Amino acid sequence: MENAVRDWRGRSYLPGPVPADRTRMFWLAWGAMAAISPLQYGYAALLAKEATGLTLLAVWIACQAAGALPALHLVRRGRLGVRTSLAAGAALSFAGLAAAAFPLSAPGAFVGYALLGGLGAGLVYGVCGEVVSSWYPERPAARVGLITGAFGYGAVPLLVWAGIAPAATSTAFMVAAVVALAVIGTAARHLRLPPALWWPDDVDPRSHALDAARLRTTPEAARQFGPAQALRTRTLPALALILTFAGAVSVFDVVVVAGTGSWGALAVLVALNGASRSVAMRCSELFGRRRVLAAVLTALATGQVLLATALATTPAGLPGAGEPVAAGGPLLWLGAVAAGLGGGAFYPLLASLVREFFGAERAGEIHAVVYSAKALAGAGAVALALLGLSAPVTALAVAAALAALPALAIPRLRIPGLPATIPL
Repeated sequence: MENAVRDWRGRSYLPGPVPADRTRMFWLAWGAMAAISPLQYGYAALLAKEATGLTLLAVWIACQAAGALPALHLVRRGRLGVRTSLAAGAALSFAGLAAAAFPLSAPGAFVGYALLGGLGAGLVYGVCGEVVSSWYPERPAARVGLITGAFGYGAVPLLVWAGIAPAATSTAFMVAAVVALAVIGTAARHLRLPPALWWPDDVDPRSHALDAARLRTTPEAARQFGPAQALRTRTLPALALILTFAGAVSVFDVVVVAGTGSWGALAVLVALNGASRSVAMRCSELFGRRRVLAAVLTALATGQVLLATALATTPAGLPGAGEPVAAGGPLLWLGAVAAGLGGGAFYPLLASLVREFFGAERAGEIHAVVYSAKALAGAGAVALALLGLSAPVTALAVAAALAALPALAIPRLRIPGLPATIPL
C-alpha cells in the first residue's frame, strides 16, 4: 500500500479526504436506528403485558441479536452490500411494525413481528453501527454511542401518542411502520463503507495513537484479536455475561414501569435509556470505560431497589392487581430515572471495551458475538416479567442482584494478552 502509514504498534492507515456527506451519513444512520426503536421499546411498553406478548418479545430479541452477526460478517467480507442489507432491513422492519398493529393472537404476529421484525432490526442495527464506526475511526465509540442512543429514545413519540390516545395504539404502530420504511430506505440509498484502512486526513494517525491522555483512560489492545482468538479468552465470555444480565433487567424495567400506568415515568425511562448512552461514552473518555460501566450498572441496580420500594408501598402493583401506581409517586419517578440512566448506557460501553480489549481491526465482528448474548437477555427479561405478574417486588429484587453482580466484577476485567503481573 503506497500511501499507508503505520503507528507505533504497527497498525496501518490509509489517510484520505473526508467525504462531504460524512455528516449526512451519520444522521441517516441515526434516523434508521430511531426508526427501529418501536420494535423493542414500543412493543415492550404497550403490548408485552401477558404471556403471549412476552413470548413474542423474547423471540424478537433473539432474532434481533442473532441477525446482526451474520449480516455484519457478510458486509465486512463484501458479500452483501450496505444498500442491499438496509433495503432488506427496511422491508422487514415495516413488516414487524405492521404486524404489531394487529392482535397478538393473529397468525402473522409470530412470523411478522417476532421473526421478520427481529431480523430486520438486527440488519439495521449491525450495518448502521459498522458504517458509522468505519467513517469515524478517530472516535468510533462516541459516534456509535450516539446512534445507539437513538435506538433507545426513538420510541418516545410512539409512547406519548399511545399514552394520550390508548385506543389509537394500532394506528401508531402502522404510522411507525411507514416511517421506518421511508427512513431506513433513504439510509439504504446513501450509506456506504469507506475504503479499507481509511483514516481522515485531517487527523494524524500516529499522533492520535501516541496521545498519552487518551491512552491513560482508554488504553489500546495488546494486539489485534480475531473472533476465534477472542472466544478463547476469559474476557469475552465475561462481557457477554454482563450484557445478558444487564440487558434482561433493561427490558424488564420497561415492562414494569409501563404496568404502573405512569406514562410520564415510562417516557422518562425510555428517553434516558437512549440519551444516557452518549453521556456515558463522553464520561468514559474522561474517567475510563470500566469505571463508568461499573457506575452505570450500579445506577441500574439502584433503580430496581427504588422501583421495588415504590411498588411495595403501593397496594396496586402491576396490571391486574388493582389501580396503577400514582403518576406523581416520587419513588417511582426516581426509580425510572436511575433505571433509565443505567438501562442503555452499558451497550456502547461494552462495544468500546471490545475495541479496547481486542483491537480495532475485527472489533465489529467480536462485538457482534458479545451482542448475540442479548438473545439470552430477552429470555431472562421474559422470565422476570412473568414473575413480576404475581410477585413484582420479588422480581425487582432479583433484577437488582442481576445488575449488581457484574458491577462488582468489572474492576477485575483486564486487557487480554498483557502479563498478569501488570497492575489492573
